[in-house]
Formats: sequence, structure tokens, C-alpha cells
Amino acid sequence: MKIYTKTGDKGKTSLYGGVKVSKANIRIDAYGTVDELNSFIGLVQSFHEDETIRNQLLKVQNDLFVLGAELSTPKEKIYLANGKSRIGKIVENENIEQLESWIDEWEKGLDPMTHFILPGGGKASSSAHLARTVCRRAERIVVALSAHEEIRIEIQMYLNRLSDYLFIVARVLAKQAGFEDVKWYSEK
Repeated sequence: MKIYTKTGDKGKTSLYGGVKVSKANIRIDAYGTVDELNSFIGLVQSFHEDETIRNQLLKVQNDLFVLGAELSTPKEKIYLANGKSRIGKIVENENIEQLESWIDEWEKGLDPMTHFILPGGGKASSSAHLARTVCRRAERIVVALSAHEEIRIEIQMYLNRLSDYLFIVARVLAKQAGFEDVKWYSEK
């Protein structure tokens, strides 16, 4: 299979199931931003050696591929006649609960939050903060998409919780690298 097809040269692309849409379609923006997020999570992994975080982030990357597949599929094409998902496993509450469990575990080793924290703390932590901001953008785009098309709430919930997880991971990675949280104070 060739990497280039030339079918998108005129600004159109196909959703899963063959529906042609503009590359400027908000659905394309949604799953494109999820793909961007997945790439940034790969970057986070390249900056540290914590095996537990690496394994968790690998699981997240797989979840994001599933989530992206669902976002790239019109609702009427997701389910087969027998009610099963055409794209296989979809992101469900158990994926969200897994993120919450990881957050709870990592938070036990961190100082309680008393202020907003400025992004930083070394390459690994900074890249996790960057991934978090891309995750927030993906969430905003999915929310905007859901105003026009029916999108399962679990997708929004997953992205919301994932940004929280990435924030905690950023704090953990900063601490592991010997950096303290830099608290933000408003100038008066």
C-alpha cells in the first residue's frame, strides 16, 4: 500500500465508511487533534525512564487510537446490524475509571495543591504539560463537534480526565527530576 493516494489533494478526505468531507470539517479537526495529542504523548515517553508511566502512556496511546477511530466514523456507521461496534472496542467508563485510579495513586506521592502551578520542571514534565494543553484543545473541539453531531459523552469525559492525568504525570516527572512545583502568584 502506498503512503500517498492523492485523494486529498483537493481538500477532501473520507471518514470511516466512505463519507467524503472537507478537511476543514470539525470532525476532522477533532480526530486530527487527538492524533496530535497521541504524538505529544510519544514525546513525553522519550524524555524519561519511569516504566510505570511509560506503560500507562502506552495504554493511553492505544485508547486514543480507539477514540480517534470513533471520531472518524459517522454515528450511523459505527454499529453493525447486530449492535456490535464496527471499529472494535470503544472507550468506555472503565477507561475513564482507569485514569482516575492512576491519578489517585500518583497524587499520594505529591504535595497537596495550594496554588496554580506554572508549567516546567524539566523536559519530561514540560512535554507532559504540553500534551495536557493539546488534550484540552481536543476536548474543546469535541465539545464543539457535539453541538452539531451526537458524540458519546464518554469521549468528552475521557479527554477531560486524561488532561487531569497528564497534569499529575507532569508533576510526578518534575519531582522525579528533582524540580519543585513553581507556584503561580498573581501580581497585585
